[in-house]
Amino acid sequence: MTATTAAAIDCGTNSIRLLVAEADPATGRLTDLERRMEIVRLGQGVDRTGRLAPEALARTLAACRDYAAVLRSYGVPPERLRFVATSASRDAENRDEFVRGVADILGVTPEVITGDEEAALSFAGATAGLAPLALAPPYLVVDIGGGSTEFVLGDDRVEAARSVDIGCVRLTERHLTGGDGRIADPPSAAQVASIAADVGAALDVAADTVPLGRAHTLVGLAGSVTTVAAIALGLPAYDSAVIHHTRVPVEEVRRVTGELLAATHAERAAIPVMHPGRVDVIGAGALVLLTIMERTGAREVVVSEHDILDGIARSVLDRA
Repeated sequence: MTATTAAAIDCGTNSIRLLVAEADPATGRLTDLERRMEIVRLGQGVDRTGRLAPEALARTLAACRDYAAVLRSYGVPPERLRFVATSASRDAENRDEFVRGVADILGVTPEVITGDEEAALSFAGATAGLAPLALAPPYLVVDIGGGSTEFVLGDDRVEAARSVDIGCVRLTERHLTGGDGRIADPPSAAQVASIAADVGAALDVAADTVPLGRAHTLVGLAGSVTTVAAIALGLPAYDSAVIHHTRVPVEEVRRVTGELLAATHAERAAIPVMHPGRVDVIGAGALVLLTIMERTGAREVVVSEHDILDGIARSVLDRA
């Protein structure tokens, strides 16, 4: 294993992802050796109970065992791996159980990072490849996760950042899930309005720290954004190479969001690019993106497949 190889794991509210990458010694450009994603819904019920559910923890640790096998196949030692955990594990009373389980399997202690740290890593990963696109700075990088959304404004460095609790899983559980645990199919107009109001209030909070109106380019990250982009493009299957750095006009985001919120579970599941783990939460995630675009006046969103995972990998290389 060369000194230019690093591994990163990003464990969020909805998914856990692995990147094994190698950096070019001359340019520092990262080349993927392996990139994987599993939807484990670690944040299941956390907004309501404040605890990680046993079944959610079991799913997450099973994915960690799979990733441990991948890391062994590349010969990646624990000191070349950084494991970062975000919103769900920040909120959970029993997060120590999660930390111990990960450490036993992977040999590293997961870092339960702050929202500001999450924002900085997302910005680093998302903006590293933007220069050839000749986009106008400053950039507003928006990372729509399962439990939270990060807003980061900057050019070649972070100027301001804020994390707010409006992730797609959290909003779905808060506004679209009944007492019996069933998700509205499709949601009512009142339920959609309640999500929009929640997002609007969170944007007010974010705007206290991040001057949203200063951005000239909106960059969108994570599964809700990339899935909306894939639907807008009419792809017959999910293709990250096509999706990366595509520009989706706000009119297309509005159209796709409306269709998703009007669709039944079966109709959403039948969309060719839809990951099964996103079927229930994509409507809320799309609405977060649309509300942000309307609030900031963004005419388009530049979609990035590079995000916090790439930022984590770069941080491993930087400290080598």
